[in-house]
Amino acid sequence: MPYIKTKNENPINLFYQDLGKGKPVIFIHGWPSSHALWEYQLAELPKKFRCVAYDRRGFGNSDKPWTGYDYDTFADDLHAVIETLNLSDVTLVGFSMGGGEVVRYLSRHGASRISKIVLVSAVTPFLLKTSDNEDGAPQKTFDDMIDGIKEDRPKFLTEFGKQFFGVTLLKKPVSDELLQWAHYLTLSATQQSATECVRAFSSTDFRKDCSAITIPTLIIHGDEDKIVPIDISAKKAVKLIKNAELKIYEGAPHGLYVTEKDKLNKDLIEFIGVTSKVEAAV
Repeated sequence: MPYIKTKNENPINLFYQDLGKGKPVIFIHGWPSSHALWEYQLAELPKKFRCVAYDRRGFGNSDKPWTGYDYDTFADDLHAVIETLNLSDVTLVGFSMGGGEVVRYLSRHGASRISKIVLVSAVTPFLLKTSDNEDGAPQKTFDDMIDGIKEDRPKFLTEFGKQFFGVTLLKKPVSDELLQWAHYLTLSATQQSATECVRAFSSTDFRKDCSAITIPTLIIHGDEDKIVPIDISAKKAVKLIKNAELKIYEGAPHGLYVTEKDKLNKDLIEFIGVTSKVEAAV
């Protein structure tokens, strides 16, 4: 299997897939899954672009160290992927907590190799309720998640998966089999990586990271997202990022990469393929 070795003080191996040819696109997955969640995107976009998708440390087929579950380290891991594969003119696509990697990468490593970014159902700019972020989610929300993981991780993730895809007693946008598949992808993590990542995506403030972004940015979010509500995430991010466009998917839950797969694929292909004013001037 293909691996990339990170360049941190304590290097680890990151599993990745490299599909298609052309302009490079890197897919960064969300919590608590793996790169395999991009199944529907990796079935279409490699027909037009070079698509790289990797497992975050602690998830999927990547190494699962005890430490390193902070966004500076995640950004450095992404940097290792880009440098090792010698990629440039890259579009970064980050889903959920993966959106944090995208914006932290830009503030930590710059945009010399990056042309565009896409934030899908992303946790940016800041989820936690604080004195200067009054409409954020209370700390108890994330403490309860960690307690549920520690008590019975498979059970917690089963219920989480239903909310993730907007499944209720009266609404069933995905099949039982797809729920089982998505649940299976979450089980490759460890309790340590799962809980530490909850701490990371809930408490990391990306407001300064977002404010510094100048490259073309597409933000996609569902207005029925119960995991990362749109009002405390995408609607704030679009105001902070200078060159951003927000596309709201009406009725879409958090896991819109499945429920709105055709629409998402179309929007990604159009955004990645369009030459920006910045690119045209070069």
